Amino acid sequence: MIKKIIVSTCLLFSFVAFAQEGTASPYSFFGIGDVRYKGTAEMRSMAGIGIEQDSIHINLDNPASYANLKLTAFAIGGSYNTTNLKTTSESASTQRTTLDYLAVGLPVGKKIGVGFGLIPYSSVGYKIESIAADVTQNSSRFNGKGGLNKVFLGVGYKISPKWSFGADAQYSFGKIETNSLEFISGIPVGTRESNNVAITGVHFNTGLMFQTKIKSKLNFYSSLSYSLESKLQSVTARNIATVMMDANYNTSIVDQADEVSTTNNLKLPSTITFGAGIGETRKWLLGAQVSMRAAAGLANSYNSLSNVAYEGSQKYSIGGYFIPNYNSFSSYTKRLVYRGGLKYEKTGLVVNSQSINDVGMTLGIGFPVSGTFSNVNLGFELGKKGTTASNLVQENYVNFSLSLSLNDRWFEKRKFN
Repeated sequence: MIKKIIVSTCLLFSFVAFAQEGTASPYSFFGIGDVRYKGTAEMRSMAGIGIEQDSIHINLDNPASYANLKLTAFAIGGSYNTTNLKTTSESASTQRTTLDYLAVGLPVGKKIGVGFGLIPYSSVGYKIESIAADVTQNSSRFNGKGGLNKVFLGVGYKISPKWSFGADAQYSFGKIETNSLEFISGIPVGTRESNNVAITGVHFNTGLMFQTKIKSKLNFYSSLSYSLESKLQSVTARNIATVMMDANYNTSIVDQADEVSTTNNLKLPSTITFGAGIGETRKWLLGAQVSMRAAAGLANSYNSLSNVAYEGSQKYSIGGYFIPNYNSFSSYTKRLVYRGGLKYEKTGLVVNSQSINDVGMTLGIGFPVSGTFSNVNLGFELGKKGTTASNLVQENYVNFSLSLSLNDRWFEKRKFN
């Protein structure tokens, strides 16, 4: 049954991943859009902490984790986001529902595990309008949609009971569409610029995980992953047209120039992530994690602006979980997993000399499915991104996430014919 669910969901997710708009942030205009969190809902509920060598949950941050899987794990997650966009003078609200990941982890023998899946990597989705009461006055419209997805395949190897190593390869692909329309007072026609951008690239990631006992019930966990610097090839088809606007603000083309195609190489810098913590197996975990990335080179031919720059980024997280009694037979609530965390991220985007930062808190709860190793996970995230200073936009957001982690034993040799 679980195999049929996986096949059906893969087909559905592949279609939806192309069609969905994963963000409504005006900051998604820059670079390749909003870079999405790539971990599972379980990790997201702990502010991104993924340091434990888990035998039933997939860790999408570190491929070394695949070596510790004891059961086949199928993970799928989605989220609902509501955001209040605020400037010094105006505010607006947006909502989005998205699928966040689809992944499968398979144990292969006693020391090797593999993982593969599909994850939305970045999202573009904004719509900004300034329409005057009179069509002869200054008016402008800016909108964009699309983003990148990535497929990945990784292998983990258990070097010893304490050490695991892994590596994965990722292929990114996607399209971004942007349109800008501007009318200037006193001129009866306006200008429309359209860009259709196709982006592809290959990336590699390595990871190392370590765990050891400090006392009889107390463990030490650590995780280290490193993403190599890579390039994205961007092919942009640009079209500029002269348009007219009627009294209902509908536009019609007066004249159109020939389409121009340009190719750019964008740089994704190397990223190093390290986390460590302590805990008791199937009882509690407390950890901290830091991720550091050099300045990116993501300015494209259509969004390279003099007031925008890219700097090094850092993300700091603390979080963990608590299980009252994982094998309680008398109380289901004692088997629930309670998660929480805090995060601070310097995104690496600088607009009008202001660094765009993201700060938030997370909570979550995991519901075990009785009689199985599977579980359902709910997550909550409350945060703030950006600032109203320097004529910018502050985003106050709330995310609700839902995930399924389905576990089963595959490829068992029959004992009886």
